[in-house]
Amino acid sequence: MYGGDEVSAIVVDLGSHTCKAGYAGEDAPKAVFPSVLSPTKDGIVVDWDMVENIWDHALRKCLLVDPKEHPMLLAEPCSNTQQQREKTAEIMFEKYQVPALFLAKNAVLTSFASGRATSLVVDCGGGSTTVAPVHDGYVLQKAVATSPIGGEFLTDCLLRSLEHKGISIKPRYAFKRKEIRPGEFQIVDLDFPNTMESYKLYCQRVIVGDIKECVCRAPDTPYDETSYSNIPMTPYELPDGQTIEIGADRFKIPDVLFNPSLAQTIPGMESFVDTASSARGLPQMESPQAARVKVLASGNATERRFSVWIGGSILASLGSFQQMWFSKSEYEEHGASYIQRKCP
Repeated sequence: MYGGDEVSAIVVDLGSHTCKAGYAGEDAPKAVFPSVLSPTKDGIVVDWDMVENIWDHALRKCLLVDPKEHPMLLAEPCSNTQQQREKTAEIMFEKYQVPALFLAKNAVLTSFASGRATSLVVDCGGGSTTVAPVHDGYVLQKAVATSPIGGEFLTDCLLRSLEHKGISIKPRYAFKRKEIRPGEFQIVDLDFPNTMESYKLYCQRVIVGDIKECVCRAPDTPYDETSYSNIPMTPYELPDGQTIEIGADRFKIPDVLFNPSLAQTIPGMESFVDTASSARGLPQMESPQAARVKVLASGNATERRFSVWIGGSILASLGSFQQMWFSKSEYEEHGASYIQRKCP
């Protein structure tokens, strides 16, 4: 048992798109920064050195804490393997010398954030979408369904569609706005010849991601070209000052979540045909047709975005949870494999 009531636990949710970190008991993470350096694939860590760099940045640069003084609750995907969990425990206890650790499933934390111990959790993340049933605080592992289509896939669809229409997305580093008269700006191109293509693409995706979040919405009825061909255009001003107009794509792109085969009709997405054809849409992943479904989604965008982290914040601050920690002394006595027993 870890009797660390006098210090706050640290809660970290490292996703494939964003890392969220902060103190247990608070209602939002203190540190939120991009983690799109590809240390994870489908939520599973593939580059441990990069993950350690992100943890270092979150704990030492953002939160300014000494990990030796704080219990650590880490969110993990439902598909995390025993090997991955043991490696996490090893790094946390050996490198960071944390006094206690707990690994909690993303779906369980989201369920707790909505005030429920039993639910069906639909998690649309950056790199994938996961549907996981949670019963009395535990994930029913065999019934978990995943799809490779997440927010980043939709961003790619929109970027390719815009490029096909001849719209050039100029990265923010590639220009500066020069005021020639009060309120009137001229765009001056800047040349950075050694910029890597991957960084250029990342900067373009940041802009397109904002377009997606600002103008796109799920259609009320399944998307088809005929019904949505006369949709009014919605304007969006790019950072370089040019205003573009988005029409049917506002509804077509989000509907890829429900009907992945739509991605095959987007010019430039041909290389993702295999992904789109094998992926199941949300209606096929959720529940039996006869089931009565009550949808719970917070009206607060912050709560939806940080639901996993918020669930971790709630869990780690409960008095009844303090006996659940995997302590450093237990690690030293039983080894990393004990994580399976302490964090089922």
